[in-house]
Amino acid sequence: MKSTNKTVLVSAMTAALVSISAGHATAQEAGKEKCFGVSLAGQNDCAAGPGTTCAGTSTVDYQGNAWTLVDAGTCESMELPDGRMGSLEALDRDLPA
Repeated sequence: MKSTNKTVLVSAMTAALVSISAGHATAQEAGKEKCFGVSLAGQNDCAAGPGTTCAGTSTVDYQGNAWTLVDAGTCESMELPDGRMGSLEALDRDLPA
């Protein structure tokens, strides 16, 4: 690979990483927090456990290891079906088989 192509590739990868980091920082600065176990299948923001990639990859409603950004301070008080509660940490409940 030519030196110019490598430079362009490295620059593009660096820009992508900075963009991702800025997106997470912006959400947190906007009064949001990660809340596990509150999203419907396919509507998570990220971290949907082993075998998944990221946003929109949860396969079970209220999947415990998938998170969604919610307003800060609301995660653990959300009313969910069957007495479920959101959590600031990944949960071991409602995981895909």
